[in-house]
Amino acid sequence: MRRLQHGQSAELVEHLDEFRTRLIVSVIAVAAGFAIAYIFHARVIGWLNQPLPADHRRPVTFGIAEPFMTSMKVSLAAGFALALPVVLWQVWAYLAPAFEHRLQRTLAAFVAFASGLFVLGLAFAYRVVLPAAVHFLTNYDNNLYNVQVRAQNYYSFALTVLVAIGLVFEIPIFVLALVRLRVTTSAKLRRSWRVGLAVMAVIGAALPGLDPVTTLMEMLPLMGLYLLSVGLATLLERRWFAPVPAGLLE
Repeated sequence: MRRLQHGQSAELVEHLDEFRTRLIVSVIAVAAGFAIAYIFHARVIGWLNQPLPADHRRPVTFGIAEPFMTSMKVSLAAGFALALPVVLWQVWAYLAPAFEHRLQRTLAAFVAFASGLFVLGLAFAYRVVLPAAVHFLTNYDNNLYNVQVRAQNYYSFALTVLVAIGLVFEIPIFVLALVRLRVTTSAKLRRSWRVGLAVMAVIGAALPGLDPVTTLMEMLPLMGLYLLSVGLATLLERRWFAPVPAGLLE
């Protein structure tokens, strides 16, 4: 597919045609991802069930349509995750001509870094946050209740936690972008680190999470990632805005 270059003139019809083509490619990618996820949806559901206690790993359903609808929703979510790289590439390819080539390289590096952080966030959520939250919730007052895990509620909760933690791990990208765009500086971030940590705590409390364990598990990475972001901003700011030697300007 031909991509417009920076500064290249194009008619409105050409822009609309490119938008339509990239939208169609994205829809096909999501449909293909859904088909693949549905073929393996038993494995995907088994993977999501692993954080549950051993005696709750077959969540209950109510109503004749709930098993079908639940499997469809899980497959659609997994399919979109599989197609996300293609969708993001189509969005980037459509928007890239609006930026200079040097800025395109910087944005491409940011996208690659953001993708890695998101995957790291998903792994942290699945290995640490979700098991801790599930253990707390399924054992809370279990002497008072006959605890049953409903499929659609659990999978909605699990997917929300996974996505929320994945987005939490994007904090360094947000902070570095503010410094790169000169909205703030690393010096200001270092001076106001206490305020920054307080803001991270508020964001963590506002994220999806019905229990204190999930909320705490969302707050702690936010704070740690914010401090990491300040350190990265300090290092990269010197490189981004280093004065150019006079000889290179001639």
